[in-house]
Amino acid sequence: MRILIIRLSSIGDIILTTPVLKKLKEKYPDIIIDFVVLKNFKASIEGSPYIDNLILFDKEKNDGYKNIKDFGKELNKNKYDYVFDLHRKLRSKLISREIDSKIFVYPKRKVWKSILVKLKLIKYHVDDTIIKNYFKAFEVLGIKYDWEDLDFPFSKKDLENVKEYGGLFAMAPGASKETKKWLPEKFGRLAKKLFDKYKIKTVLLGGKEDIERCEYINNISENSCINLAGKISLKESGALLSISKLLVTNDSGPFHIGRGVGCKSYVIFGPTDPGMFEYNEMAELIYANEKCSPCSLHGGKKCPKGHFNCMNNIDENYIFEKIVKDLEKNKD
Repeated sequence: MRILIIRLSSIGDIILTTPVLKKLKEKYPDIIIDFVVLKNFKASIEGSPYIDNLILFDKEKNDGYKNIKDFGKELNKNKYDYVFDLHRKLRSKLISREIDSKIFVYPKRKVWKSILVKLKLIKYHVDDTIIKNYFKAFEVLGIKYDWEDLDFPFSKKDLENVKEYGGLFAMAPGASKETKKWLPEKFGRLAKKLFDKYKIKTVLLGGKEDIERCEYINNISENSCINLAGKISLKESGALLSISKLLVTNDSGPFHIGRGVGCKSYVIFGPTDPGMFEYNEMAELIYANEKCSPCSLHGGKKCPKGHFNCMNNIDENYIFEKIVKDLEKNKD
């Protein structure tokens, strides 16, 4: 049996497909899994032992109505038994239409709900977690959800490149939207408190767009951090998290990378619904549970109420005490 899975973006959403991939290989050892992803997001899944063929969609070559259709027609030559569209947007729909196979999709939020949330008429609560919804697309193959068992692959070379930073704390203060970002001052004060207690520095992770923010955090922490934003690759970040003591992160890709490499992760939620995921002792939710939250599908440029209480009311001392308690417990 040969199947095609389409999930074009983004980092976290791609990593969230890995529990499905694992279950497929477990139930059907001989299955051939082709996976389509945007070229600029390939590091999110490249090297996965659960994918047989990683197929890259290059926007420069493949975008545009005719090119997308041609891309789909080329895929059709592989004679798939099933196609699973886990993206469910225009590009993935156009690709799927060119493939002579049964197409299965996962349940997304209702359009009316999205409209009402954007109009600020209702708060947004998910109907189910993202991964559970992914699994619903595969009911035809008889695989069942049991946990958010994520995987993020990296190489020995990636690990070798970052081993000098092993054993430190880690923080990922960036996010795709401004309102999903916990205040940099709070990240900085938390890093300083951790250094004062444990004499261990904090590595700051992120892309080039996070360099300035991370430098500011380091200044607030009185140089208790090592700013690696924009300096190491996504794969190297995953390798580093695999040997870090813990991760404090916003609701963003690094949260899923951390979980995918077995790093204890504290994830901070503000305007979006934490019900998108499940949590356990390795993935701890930090959430103020403000009356007006969750107010947004994906976060925004600024708080619609103007007070930003969902993030302002999360105190660094609260997270610090949680970390200390967990570290002390793990000593026993």
